[in-house]
Amino acid sequence: MEILSALSLFLIFLLILLFISSVRKQQRRIHLLPPGPTPIPLLGTPSFITMDSACKYPKLQKKYGDIFTIWLLSDPVVVLCGYDVVKDALINHAEEFSGRPLQPLADKHSQGYNFESSNTHWRYFRRYILTTLRNIGLGKKPLEERCLMEAKQLIEAVSETEGKPFNPIHLLACAVFNFINAILFGQQLDYSDKKLQECILHTRKHVDNVLNKASQVCAMFPVFLKIPFLWKFLCRGTLRLHFFVKEQIDFHKQTLDANSPRDFVDFFLLKIKEEEDNPDSIFCDVSLLMNITGLLAAATDSTSCTLKYCLSVIAQFPDIQAKVQQEIDVVTGSQRLPQISDRSCMPYTNAVIHELQRHLDIAPIALYHALTKDTIFHGYSLPKGTRIIPYLSSVLFDPTQWETPNKFNPAHFLDEKGQFRMKPAFLVFSAGKRECLGVNLARMEIFIFISALIQKFTFYAVSRGGLELRCPKTVKMNFILSSEIRAVPRSSN
Repeated sequence: MEILSALSLFLIFLLILLFISSVRKQQRRIHLLPPGPTPIPLLGTPSFITMDSACKYPKLQKKYGDIFTIWLLSDPVVVLCGYDVVKDALINHAEEFSGRPLQPLADKHSQGYNFESSNTHWRYFRRYILTTLRNIGLGKKPLEERCLMEAKQLIEAVSETEGKPFNPIHLLACAVFNFINAILFGQQLDYSDKKLQECILHTRKHVDNVLNKASQVCAMFPVFLKIPFLWKFLCRGTLRLHFFVKEQIDFHKQTLDANSPRDFVDFFLLKIKEEEDNPDSIFCDVSLLMNITGLLAAATDSTSCTLKYCLSVIAQFPDIQAKVQQEIDVVTGSQRLPQISDRSCMPYTNAVIHELQRHLDIAPIALYHALTKDTIFHGYSLPKGTRIIPYLSSVLFDPTQWETPNKFNPAHFLDEKGQFRMKPAFLVFSAGKRECLGVNLARMEIFIFISALIQKFTFYAVSRGGLELRCPKTVKMNFILSSEIRAVPRSSN
């Protein structure tokens, strides 16, 4: 008993020493970092560190300035606010701010083989993916024609609602998934296809796996991932999506024609064959699986939510909707669907779509960045590996960049002659070396789908009353997923 008592006292004494050491170390670092709320020793600032806590950042910005520090346990996280600061970091210091911190759960199942990894592989994958998308037709007519085909199928599906209230999120998800499905796998499925429904469900669950609170807890305490089968339980949606992707890869292996690659998977398989004699090659079955999964998630969920939000909001502004329809009719003659080449002739439509995206603010904070080396930034000495949060919402609502930041105002994107003007502060896809990989695909889809639907239908809000511009993201997502609208064919108006 005496030995146990002595051992207990020793352990308590050791814990006290560790606690004091941690507090002193944290206090020394606090003086070198940007200001912020005082952290609790060992616990950090838990009320400010979750994904949902971004709505509290404006108060912190007002109190501490455009650069402040919050704490993830004993690790500092520097938050960047406002266009000038975020631009300076992501564009002017792009290389220094291009890292990613370790992502325990994501790294566990991806093994670092994807375009968002924290190791050096991401550079090669991003470069290869962008090159391959261009080979498939990104920025060219064939890929646009695929998008227009999908728009026609979407119009037919909306027509079947016969002007009755409906929630378009499912149809929009089908259209978006089908389009990326055609690029990756060369398939176009019917909206009623069971496999399509399952894939959309698994993709959403995969996104939830990345963003949910369990993943955030594992990011703070990676030791939990050593519990047998826990990570498989947390990633069950991802693993089901993997099963679908593996089926497609196996089919492509059996039917591959080296002289005539059909889609992204074929190009990647040929790249694997090309490097099969290189023992250090990062192009393998695992990296193909992980990058396809990442592309499905990046291209499906956020784009379909953006489209649903655009339709739900435009339905509450009948005057704006009518003006868009008039412009589309003048350019297309109401005989064909709007095309990318029409965008320069449709400045008001383009401005409305951009303002809807700014208004949505779908990603208030970008994924964590990390410094790739010790950096002096705005007078602060930030050590290598410091986690960085670019607070994109503060850019999209920066009063120095937008005339009426808290109002829905398409004039933000129009010059004095009524022509479209891109605003540098339009960072809905982030910026720099970690800018959204599918930005050009998303822009094409959003323009074609929205302009095609508004050309063919007039949308009406089922319930009046808009959504506050800067409400919490959870409120916006509930609005996106649950709100209904009516789509009345224009010939019936």
